[in-house]
Amino acid sequence: MNASIKAYDELVTRLKQTALLASCSAVLEWDEQTYLPPDGTSHRADQLALLAGIIHEQATDPEIGNLLHKLEADSIFDQESMESANIREARHEYDRATKLPRRLVEELSKVATLSHHAWVEARKKNRFQDFLPWLEQMIDLKREQASAIGYQGTTAYDALLDGYEPGATSEMIEQAFIPLRNELVSLVSAIKDSGITPDVSILTRKYPVEKQREFSISAAKTIGFNFNAGRLDIAAHPFCSGLGPGDCRLTTRYDEHHFPGAFFGTLHEAGHGIYEQGLCQEHFGTPVGSSTSLGIHESQSRMWENLIGRSRAFWDYFYKPAQNLFSEALSDIDQEDFYRAINDVRPSFIRVEADEVTYNLHIMLRFELEKSLISGDLKPVDLEAVWNEKFTEYFGITPDSSSNGCLQDVHWSAGLIGYFPTYALGNMYAAHFFNAAEKELGDITQLIRKGSFSPLKDWLNENVHRRGKLYRANRLVEVVAGESLSHKPLISQLQSKYSELYNL
Repeated sequence: MNASIKAYDELVTRLKQTALLASCSAVLEWDEQTYLPPDGTSHRADQLALLAGIIHEQATDPEIGNLLHKLEADSIFDQESMESANIREARHEYDRATKLPRRLVEELSKVATLSHHAWVEARKKNRFQDFLPWLEQMIDLKREQASAIGYQGTTAYDALLDGYEPGATSEMIEQAFIPLRNELVSLVSAIKDSGITPDVSILTRKYPVEKQREFSISAAKTIGFNFNAGRLDIAAHPFCSGLGPGDCRLTTRYDEHHFPGAFFGTLHEAGHGIYEQGLCQEHFGTPVGSSTSLGIHESQSRMWENLIGRSRAFWDYFYKPAQNLFSEALSDIDQEDFYRAINDVRPSFIRVEADEVTYNLHIMLRFELEKSLISGDLKPVDLEAVWNEKFTEYFGITPDSSSNGCLQDVHWSAGLIGYFPTYALGNMYAAHFFNAAEKELGDITQLIRKGSFSPLKDWLNENVHRRGKLYRANRLVEVVAGESLSHKPLISQLQSKYSELYNL
């Protein structure tokens, strides 16, 4: 057997073994956020820390470095091949991992578990001060992690961002965000000045939780999420966890008097789940069997939640079933009034419940704050006050509680710093992909209006999901959409939709 082929096969075997072990840890993490008894938190933290250490040791085995060196020195694979992509991305992950001491990896895992529990309780009690010690500890650990990994220039945050969006930098994010922000501010202002105010009280009538669950599952199934290979549960903060082939877990949260929260949250997570279920199962554990980046992952969830789920065509198909199921709330409500209510644009406190237009401003706020936390320009003790000040500046309203302010997101308690920018990138990627899909499939709205979602899902499977990490995110957009990342497709879609809704 050719030496390079043998080395490659050994590399893939090792990568898959590490991924299999990581999936065991992911099951415990899912359980932690869904069914773990509160008193089991400390023990779970120890379990996850131990597994994190073992996974880290396995992922940083010097033999992986030797295999990569052999393959890079004498590669027989084409540069555009699956094998070359696996080697390239395995090197990227190996180099990051080997810079981190096992002690730090275990401590980050343990603190994340304990911090998450503290965040849940602090959020319930609406007390930022209860979470502050954990936030301070987490920020210190993430700074240490960034320093160990290293970064070019002076921005430590870039080392963390690269873990979610490989190759991205703060400068690149800012260059994308500035024109997007300017266009969004103008659009929000025009909508505000339109004088049109949809009746959103429609959405706060009584929607029984069991019926919400039934309707959400039905919609997720219809757009293509396979419940034979997945499930839906409840968590404090909605998430999707792809545990491996045939096992993808979604979570949501319900409010009997707020229909959009659970429904659009479930569509969002189902979008993530469809991506996970669309990955090449035979390549599980390797880069080409994994998602491209968190930004590309978000493009899938935001597409199904917003471009599809909040479209007029979607409700041409789903409104009558919704009206029949929620007869008490919707029997006297015209479909057009409902459609306008779910697309109401106005500043609001909660990111995951924000409208399409203001949502990215929530992301930009968090991007600005977490960069300052890592640089040290913002002390954790001052976070709530600065959050409220900046929120007022961005949205014109001031959070009325910690839970509606800096305690609303799970990310900082879990150590997911550098994650937030991927949400806005995802919106931009989604616009590119949707336009590309329409060029091939024709008018997607006509398909959706008839309840035909499989053409779009199959197109995404083929063009995005099954490619895994064959390309980095920006290159994937170029390959699939034929153009470089830009804010323009997203702004064009938003302006078209909301000009019609608000007579702009």
